[in-house]
Amino acid sequence: MIGQLAGQFTHLLAVLLWVAAGLALLAGQPPLAVAIVFIIVLNAVFAFAQELRADRSAERLQRMLPVTARVRRDGVPRRLPGEQVVRGDVVLLTSGDRVPADLVLVTSPALAVDESMVTGESAAVRRSSGERVLAGTFVIQGEAEGTVAATGARTEIAAIARMTRAARRPPSPLHRQLGQVVRVVAIIAIIAGAALGSGGLAMGLHPTQAFLFGVGVAVALVPEGLLPTVTLSLARGASLMARRNALVRRLDAVETLGATTIICTDKTGTLTQNRMAVVEVWTPVGAARISGEGYAPEAVVEATPEVVERMRTAAAAARACTSGRVLRTEAGWRPDGDPMEAALDAWGHRVRAVDDDAPVRLRQPYTADRLLSSVAVGDRVRVLGAPEAVLARCRDPQVTAQRALAALTARGRRVIAVAGGSWRPGAAPDELEQDLDLIALVGIEDPPRPDVGQALKACHEAGIRVAMVTGDHPGTAVAVAREVGLLGECGAVLDGARLPPDEELVAALESADGAVVARVSPAAKLQIARALRQHGHVVAMTGDGVNDAPALREADVGVAMGLSGSDVAREAADLVLLDDHFATIVAAIELGRATFVNVRRFLTYHLTDNVAELAPFAVWALSAGQIPLAIGVLQVLALDIGTDLLPALALGAEAPSPRIMLRSPHQRRLIDPPLLLRSLGLLGLTEALAAMTAFLVVLGRGGWSWGAIPDPALLATASGTAFATIVLAQMANAFACRSESRPAWRLPLLGNRLLLMAVAVELGLLLAFLAFPPAAALLGGSLPPPLGWLAALGGALLVLLVDATQKAVRRRVIDRPRP
Repeated sequence: MIGQLAGQFTHLLAVLLWVAAGLALLAGQPPLAVAIVFIIVLNAVFAFAQELRADRSAERLQRMLPVTARVRRDGVPRRLPGEQVVRGDVVLLTSGDRVPADLVLVTSPALAVDESMVTGESAAVRRSSGERVLAGTFVIQGEAEGTVAATGARTEIAAIARMTRAARRPPSPLHRQLGQVVRVVAIIAIIAGAALGSGGLAMGLHPTQAFLFGVGVAVALVPEGLLPTVTLSLARGASLMARRNALVRRLDAVETLGATTIICTDKTGTLTQNRMAVVEVWTPVGAARISGEGYAPEAVVEATPEVVERMRTAAAAARACTSGRVLRTEAGWRPDGDPMEAALDAWGHRVRAVDDDAPVRLRQPYTADRLLSSVAVGDRVRVLGAPEAVLARCRDPQVTAQRALAALTARGRRVIAVAGGSWRPGAAPDELEQDLDLIALVGIEDPPRPDVGQALKACHEAGIRVAMVTGDHPGTAVAVAREVGLLGECGAVLDGARLPPDEELVAALESADGAVVARVSPAAKLQIARALRQHGHVVAMTGDGVNDAPALREADVGVAMGLSGSDVAREAADLVLLDDHFATIVAAIELGRATFVNVRRFLTYHLTDNVAELAPFAVWALSAGQIPLAIGVLQVLALDIGTDLLPALALGAEAPSPRIMLRSPHQRRLIDPPLLLRSLGLLGLTEALAAMTAFLVVLGRGGWSWGAIPDPALLATASGTAFATIVLAQMANAFACRSESRPAWRLPLLGNRLLLMAVAVELGLLLAFLAFPPAAALLGGSLPPPLGWLAALGGALLVLLVDATQKAVRRRVIDRPRP
């Protein structure tokens, strides 16, 4: 935590500002030093508060372990603090308990464990004697005794915590590009300060005075207002995203979202509605269609009596293997537990299935490697699971079943296979799952979200690749991907268990026709995120389980589900979807792009001001002191922090262009030649010429001649005129920066009300700095004469005209037909 806080005071821009504060003290400008330190502290505290909220995923993992545990020692049950449980202890578990350590079960009557926070599997898992249960999981049914096999750092959950800590968040594109800006500004400031200080020394200034003068110039060129402007602009972007159900947990993730080049998204609940229902059933004696409303037991069943009887047997078997059920509430029928299991239970109600009340002889839990579960009730064994796992254990080749499976998955159904066998006394548990008879293939529908097609189209237009990364059957994943428009005919389909080398993997995921990775594991998600990032992509990765946390941290933007995700996933993520919608990711990307464009707007605004601030010092040095210094260092500070800050912040609130999602993310650069030409070569130079012209006009009308030392009162009036010219020109510049293509008068005046208020405050500050005697005396300027005000207004109009001319020329160049 201390290291995080220290980092906010020692990054490149903060270091530059610290140096500027120190140099300001050397130059005899304590007010400037204090103001700069205040900016550093304010931004550091604000950013640290955001980071502190975002980096607690490892702490959340530790909190998943119970505070106390019930242990049998020396034959006596006792309750101990969780950290005092040691290897070899016998832990007593009952329904509702959190498992305190990795255990090997000794007895486990009808034990069911929720392992979703560790394995990512949402179905309840049955565990029997001799099997292992993991720390952090919790008991949802039955009771058990288990011997502690691993505690603390040796548990599976600790390994996930280590992976989460090891997966370092990459620096955001904005962070990298701001670093480049700061380096460029630092070099310019140092060179300008050294050159002008040397010039002063050559003109006869005392070495101390020449040094302090050079220091003052360097400090004047440091963009003190840039850091708070960027921070507050990102904060505003985060606030806007929250209104659209996207909670940002790291400020720089706002801009990183806008730079996203590929989205790796889940299917269930993100692209689909997670409202599952059994709609088709295939049996060896025929097929059936089922239509109903939600999870209600009433439905229309289209099937022959023989098929209905088969479905009743299959539904009873599915119920025996699962724990999810449907419940009637005041709001209607709702799932209790896993939505897929609830859909199977609702199907049982619809076909009037009768549960077998014979005693349970044996349960085999569902695991990610077996992809099925089984239960022995009476003299029958029921098996439920992924079709490829169940069909491999059936007696016949089931050619017709394979065809039915292909047809169901081609229609986007999530398919569950149900099979049965006979109880054989003395047979090993695994042997009971062999030589099965297929009862049914159950097709479950999870309809796509209605807005997902439009969101995917927006991604395509924005140059963003989208890959579906799911644990579902490849056929189902492909069908849903094609239905929503994610996968074209030439799209890539990969098996998560057999990913190709990174080069081939990235090439497949970059397919313009979309990509699907099916049967993916959390480790595969981590590999995908790393491979894409190492090949230059900015990756947004979705996830909801605890074991997704490393991949979420590895991605440039980790996106967690707010409705269905675990606490650990939410804490590891940069963005939390409060509604789990894919369209919300796209909306957040649009806001991220708008934030980036706004950062470019106020960066143009800041750089323009720096040219006007530097020009008086350069003119003074180049004229060998024959032309007096038009503004001083404190006036520069008043411009940077006093008059310029609010309009810059208001530019950060400019509404996005309707075409903002039609640009490629690869074309994003914070500073490029067109921006430098516009800010430094055109607008900045125009401001500088206008300010120096107004300064010299007032001096000349007051009787000053070349090389003479002007009267102090005249110099103050002329200096105030130059100051007012820069401020009014910056007001015009603020309106010009609202658009990169249209002149200020073609933009709606009320399109940015914050800018109108900011300019009004800026005008008030200008008058206060020049008319309030203490402020005027401190800064060294006074109110301009009428001719000075006229010259200042002329400077503002000139900025608008130059801006409009440059935009018109740029449009002609862009629209010129290519040979």
